[in-house]
Amino acid sequence: MKKPLYILLAFFFLFQHFSIAQQKVWLDSDTGNEMDDLYAIAYLIKVEGINLIGLSSAHFNNADLNVFEKWNAYETANLKPVEESQLLNEEILAAMGRTDIPHPLGADRQIGRAWGQQDPRDSPAAQAIISAARAMVGNEKLDVVTLGAMTNIATALMLAPDIKDKIRLFSLGSWYTPQTRAWNKSEFNIRCDLNAFDYLLNLEGLDFTIMTTTTSFALKFDRDETYSRLDEHVTIEKILADRWQIHNPQDKTRVMWDLALVMAYMHPEWATTSSVMTPPENNPRVVQVFTEIDADKMREEFWRLIKSR
Repeated sequence: MKKPLYILLAFFFLFQHFSIAQQKVWLDSDTGNEMDDLYAIAYLIKVEGINLIGLSSAHFNNADLNVFEKWNAYETANLKPVEESQLLNEEILAAMGRTDIPHPLGADRQIGRAWGQQDPRDSPAAQAIISAARAMVGNEKLDVVTLGAMTNIATALMLAPDIKDKIRLFSLGSWYTPQTRAWNKSEFNIRCDLNAFDYLLNLEGLDFTIMTTTTSFALKFDRDETYSRLDEHVTIEKILADRWQIHNPQDKTRVMWDLALVMAYMHPEWATTSSVMTPPENNPRVVQVFTEIDADKMREEFWRLIKSR
């Protein structure tokens, strides 16, 4: 029996509603820096319930590149950090059949200068974030998740202040001790662009949630267990295994900093979030900080999802 037209239309509009209702997410990653970014990206691409509308590359420019011959497995001579991130982003998207996700190139260095200042560092990534935020309709928000230096999102907000109310920002960076309420900005992501972090902390009205390295330190993966679980015949799993084997083969365990952020974002029930005052040197306002995570549940869920077909 044929269904009446009105029933078919009802199903169509219900499907459209749920498609539109999916939260739009933009991921910004310094993928070329370490190995945990790749695990976080693979997870966020596979996870259901969101619409990943962009994956941009972030730089990992830092002082060590100027004084040491090696950075992880890279020769520092002629190393272009943001381009390494871009190449890996493209490799991951291709391996997972998701090259349809826009993947613009980010800035190649921090905003401003070494002594401060906040001149934006424009890039295709910053412009794409601006366009995506301006495309939000009504009360819709774009969730921007940053795994490295916050240059691209800070630049987008500097160039287009009108998008601030359309963005919820979730970033990895800094140390924070809840017991003493003490911040410490001497952390890799922040050192790669302290100017950007300070700008975002000072930006009144920005919805800003921070996963500190203090909290994400709880999520660790065992090397041998990881190798045994990853199937080299599945392209993305081979990429994940190779990244550990090439960049950090000596490490029996690795802290999965970036994965902690994306999993806390996807599963807030596995994380404790606290309202915290910004550091004393910044404009006084309240931001949100993840202060505790359930690392066991995160590990279990990562492997369940990554092994699903």
